[in-house]
Amino acid sequence: MKKAYLFIIALFLFSCNPAKDSSKGNTEIEGKIQDLISQMTLEEKLGQMSQFDPGQFGDEENLKQAIKDGEVGSILNLVGAATINKLQKVAVEESRLGIPIIIGRDVIHGYKTIMPIPLGMAATWNPELTEKAMAVSAKEAATEGVHWTFAPMIDISRDPRWGRIAESCGEDTYLASQLAVAMVKGFQGEDPSAPDRIAACAKHFVGYGAAEGGRDYNTAYIPETQLRNDYLPPFKAATDAGVLTFMSGFNDLNGVPVSGNEFTLKNILREEWGFNGMVVSDWASIYEMIAHGYAADPKEAAEKSLRAGVDMEMTSNCYVSSAQALLDEGKLDMRTINRYVANILRVKFELGLFDNPYTDESLAAKTILAPENLEVAKEAASESFVLLQNKQQLLPLSRELKSVAVIGPLADAPHDQMGTWVFDGNKENSVTPLTALREKLGTNKVNFAKGLEISRSRSTEGFAAAVQAAKKSDIALLFMGEESILSGEAHCLTNLELLGAQNELIDAIAATGKPIVVVIMAGRPLTISHVLDKADAVLYAWAPGTMGGPAIADMLFGETVPSGKTPVTFLKTVGQVPMYYNHKNTGRPADYSNWTQLDKIPVEAGQTSLGNTSHYLDAGFDPLFPFGFGLSYTTFNYSGLNISTGSMPADGTMEVTVTVENTGDYDGDEIVQLYIHDKAGSITRPVKQLKGFDKVHLKAGEMKQVSLTLKGSDLEFYNGKKYLTEAGEFDLWVGPNSAEGLHTTFTIN
Repeated sequence: MKKAYLFIIALFLFSCNPAKDSSKGNTEIEGKIQDLISQMTLEEKLGQMSQFDPGQFGDEENLKQAIKDGEVGSILNLVGAATINKLQKVAVEESRLGIPIIIGRDVIHGYKTIMPIPLGMAATWNPELTEKAMAVSAKEAATEGVHWTFAPMIDISRDPRWGRIAESCGEDTYLASQLAVAMVKGFQGEDPSAPDRIAACAKHFVGYGAAEGGRDYNTAYIPETQLRNDYLPPFKAATDAGVLTFMSGFNDLNGVPVSGNEFTLKNILREEWGFNGMVVSDWASIYEMIAHGYAADPKEAAEKSLRAGVDMEMTSNCYVSSAQALLDEGKLDMRTINRYVANILRVKFELGLFDNPYTDESLAAKTILAPENLEVAKEAASESFVLLQNKQQLLPLSRELKSVAVIGPLADAPHDQMGTWVFDGNKENSVTPLTALREKLGTNKVNFAKGLEISRSRSTEGFAAAVQAAKKSDIALLFMGEESILSGEAHCLTNLELLGAQNELIDAIAATGKPIVVVIMAGRPLTISHVLDKADAVLYAWAPGTMGGPAIADMLFGETVPSGKTPVTFLKTVGQVPMYYNHKNTGRPADYSNWTQLDKIPVEAGQTSLGNTSHYLDAGFDPLFPFGFGLSYTTFNYSGLNISTGSMPADGTMEVTVTVENTGDYDGDEIVQLYIHDKAGSITRPVKQLKGFDKVHLKAGEMKQVSLTLKGSDLEFYNGKKYLTEAGEFDLWVGPNSAEGLHTTFTIN
């Protein structure tokens, strides 16, 4: 009884003074926060808990008055240092308490210098480069008065029909976790208050990537074991990296919308993980709980979101309109409001807004689109490209070619190459493949014909000119894919083939007999079996951003060498959805020796299970390309796999070494990947799981020993009751992708 009493006292003291155990705050800041809160009216507190789009106020004068009255804690979708300084001046110098506003903006993969889409950044498998790219994005945005980005988006995404897969890091929990940390560090740096840094926001918490049917905003059904083992780890990694803010999503998770979900926001995020930053709702997602059928009206929506732990409401006004009534009815207490206001103010203090609320208006001109920023964008684009096919080593091309045909709707599409979710990038700053190739080879050696006006065009009117361009050239370079508007939020598809008449255009060029290189720019992994059948080489370039053109031109002509690997599984057909490498096994796993292909089934065959294994009769067992796949202009050989111990305790460490040799003619980078399989567990385990990788540079003919560390804690999972690393036997592979590799076994004792 005495122990319980002491525990209650300790818990009470912690709740009164969280700064003592806070990893972010300090006693001085917490004192200032409490002093401000003690002076605030309810209206001013609700103002801090409200984020608005400027358009909601009608005009600037109304917005200024609302800020002066303490009714606005944050503004989104506003840029420009002069404009923001003007509004900040009202907040700091004319409002009663002088609390600065925080400016949020969707700086997802660049501000003015646009990097590859996040799915493309994930294809680099390079956390250091990812951090550098996000640091450039933060620096540019900060010079225009932005304090806070709504990124990284770290939803695990296994359905290419979902448009927002473009914003994700792909299907794998481990890779997404590594990149989550890199992006948080890139945006926030060591000191988020530095003038070139902004607050990051881990979104969408949680399960949004599992939207049913790949339809945006849809319901997600995720058992707790899968939620904790697959979907939560990237968010935990972001928390441990010091991310300042979280965003609750739009989706319903197992019957409860995540913007009102106490289990995820309160139990996991706050209590289990100890997060003491700010949680913001997604755009009107609190109000949308009415449409979900989880709240009857704005008051109930506010009650449920406040109870769950959403500190700030984005754009809708359920909090402002309902808080007083909820207080009067005893459904809300002032301590809860005070705690949420404290979370918001803490972020503002950590960003240094109280000490330095204004932005130096001279910085933007010196910073935005600076040469060093463009160089990072080019490097990121180059490392994101995945070489999927290269028959007869057609690539790289020789500079001695007399002429090349440049064909396709994405060859000179400066807007579309930036990709989805770009608010501030300008197409005038994009360098397209056509422009870059003309600069590299000379205009007279490039025969350009668009063939199709846009990626969705059905008209074949431009085919004749494209065919003629191919016929008078040594080689045809086809730039295909999808426009930026065809992926991203609410841009979901059931057909993942190249749209419009793109396949027909490829057929027409193939009929000329000229060698064909197809470069695909898209926001998702498309189903491209037809392309592979017709093309000699296929380079997947995602949406490569501002410097996509020069990066592509350099790679086509061997000035850089492909090193990207697929961050998602590429499907043969959309009918294979969902297909991802780290799936569970079945009682009758795939057995190639028993596969009866569809066209081999006899007419009027007797009833039989045709192999008794889990597969499709028409598509077989495999995807088009596995997770982690990517070719190079050179070749790599793996040998000498060794583990430092064949048996280790659950808290032990193992060194895994392998020799990798560059057996080709080009210097190149190889991403060495480590996978494990828990052969038997208290719940069924995935057939493979990525647990480590390293990007190594090898000169032609060079051999290196690569070492990867595997900890017992890396094998921990949630079994429905607790997190643990279980004893037993494990498979281990090291290789170039999830489908290949050298194999050994070890045990946890």
